[in-house]
Amino acid sequence: MHILRLFLLLATPVLGSEDIPDQYPGSPLYSKPVEVIPHVWSAIGATAPPTYENAGHNNNLSFIVTGDGVVVVNGGAAYVLAEALHAEIKAITDQPVKLVINENGQGHAMLGNSYWAEQGVPILAHVDAAHEIEERGNRILESMQRYNRDKAKGTFVAPPTQTFEENHSLQMGDFQIEVLHLGPAHGPGDVQVWLPEQSLVIAGDMAFHQRMLPIFEDTIVYDWIETWDTGFEPLNATYVIPGHGTPTNMAQVRRYTRDYLVYLREKVGAHLEEGGDLADAYYVDQSPYAHLDTFEELATRNAGRVYEQMEFE
Repeated sequence: MHILRLFLLLATPVLGSEDIPDQYPGSPLYSKPVEVIPHVWSAIGATAPPTYENAGHNNNLSFIVTGDGVVVVNGGAAYVLAEALHAEIKAITDQPVKLVINENGQGHAMLGNSYWAEQGVPILAHVDAAHEIEERGNRILESMQRYNRDKAKGTFVAPPTQTFEENHSLQMGDFQIEVLHLGPAHGPGDVQVWLPEQSLVIAGDMAFHQRMLPIFEDTIVYDWIETWDTGFEPLNATYVIPGHGTPTNMAQVRRYTRDYLVYLREKVGAHLEEGGDLADAYYVDQSPYAHLDTFEELATRNAGRVYEQMEFE
């Protein structure tokens, strides 16, 4: 039944649109959690930028009901979102939440730590994500408070209580859980939660498909491609819960993540070979990806950052 549900998700035309209103009006969450495979759930966020209307829930908040406790992947963008997710978990199981994993140090992954810290739940993150939270946490919080206004109530910067440098493994209940840091990708401290026995990866911001990925100042595109090829692709996961958008498969996230990054480097590289400057680099052809949500917000910025990275290669 769960596999059929996932098949229907994969076969259905892309529904992650900035024009779709809140899908769960009775909750601060953008959508009600769905069971992707048995005992693995995810509340799928909006594929739009964070707004007051979606309360910052524009990423995926996942959890694993292991039989001996619940593991949550992502603190959420605000206290209110973590609290709402916990309410959903309590409606599904009486097992306690025993661990929260932050997929990186961005606001949507860690600001909800404030709620989980008050519950006494351990919070795990990569050392680089912990450093980002320490260095930038207050600025990230202030940015969230500007758009979320009253929905930011109760949120404070709560750093992880546990960190690791490479990989972190744990056995809980019926699940072997591998928290992987495969290498530099979208941002510092990106991790992926791999369930080898279920062939499912909670990919975090390693993988995108329904919305255009953003290239940040500290995103090195060449390294992201290499990490994909040497670390992420070899997982050969059957099921992928990306950082944003509905659960899917490796072919889809490869097409809209790795292949997009390769495509953009090729376009910008050709522009450089022709002596093109930064001003024109913003407008290299990205039309094959124009249907993705957040294309208008991100395409030109992405091209400019790739130009800056490739200019002196």
